[in-house]
Parts: sequence; structure tokens; C-alpha cells
Amino acid sequence: MAKIAIVYYSLKGETIAPGMKIVNLEKGHTAAAAEFIQEAVGGDLYELETVKTYTKDHMKMIYEAKEEWEKGIRPELKSYPDLSGYDTVFIGFPNWWNTMPMPVVGFLERCDWKGKKIIPFVTSGGSGFGKSIEDMKKYCPGAQIADGGAFLGHEVENSKQQITEWAKQAIQ
Repeated sequence: MAKIAIVYYSLKGETIAPGMKIVNLEKGHTAAAAEFIQEAVGGDLYELETVKTYTKDHMKMIYEAKEEWEKGIRPELKSYPDLSGYDTVFIGFPNWWNTMPMPVVGFLERCDWKGKKIIPFVTSGGSGFGKSIEDMKKYCPGAQIADGGAFLGHEVENSKQQITEWAKQAIQ
């Protein structure tokens, strides 16, 4: 049986909901999806958290994230999970600027992916993975990257059954 880790990056606080409405989340959409995945398939749950705090104003934060991507900045994480004992790793993140947030990129670059199966999942407002799977392949040499699951952020909390079924299928 596979040894499973679920690693995710998620922001709580201010975000954009349908209709460009600003809402505040106590728990980020990706965090909720990660918890549903863990309930469905077991495994160990790891949240990636940055040392720095992003600005609370979502509209300003998205440009902060864009600057990180354009300049290749990898924000430091509070901790870096050791994945050496796992063979299957779900990796979840919100879609930022059509790819992964730079804290996720920095994490991926630190891991040895040889022989591991990565199952990506993303939350977004409708853009899905964008080019993040293509980018992930660059940062995870030696990994088998499975088809991922893309979930609408504002619908995650009401999508437990869909996410559960997807996760169970993904580990087969």
C-alpha cells in the first residue's frame, strides 16, 4: 500500500468570489480540499506556510505574487516537510498568475522526487491548472506526475463528494 502525503499551500483571509465580490475566509479553499483528500485516502497532511505575511488586501496581494513570479523570488517557508518516506504525494495550491504560487515552487525545488508519484490539485476561480503542470514537471525531475484535480475555489466547501471520489480514483 502506498505511503501518502498531502502537501498544500492555501491562503485564508480576503479573496475574490464570483462577481468580483471580496469575501473573507477563515480557511482557504485549498486547505479545505486537502482535508477532504486526507479523509478520503488517509495519509499525512502538511501545510506549507510562508515566514513572510502577504498583505491582507487581496487586490494588492495578487500583484505581490506576480512580482515574486517575475523576479523568481521563493518566499521562505516556516518548515519544509520531509517526504523521503512517501511514495505518493498530493500537492495542492491555488492558481496564481496561471501557475503555482512561488512558495510552492521553492518547496518543490528542495525535494528529491525520484520514484515518487505526484498527484496535483488546484483551486481557482475557473482557470484550472493553467501552466502549473508543465511548470511542475520542470521542478520535479524523476517524478511521475499524474492527472490532477481542478476545483473551483468558491465551490470547494460544497464539493466534498466530488473531491473524495477524485482522490480515491487518483491513487489507484
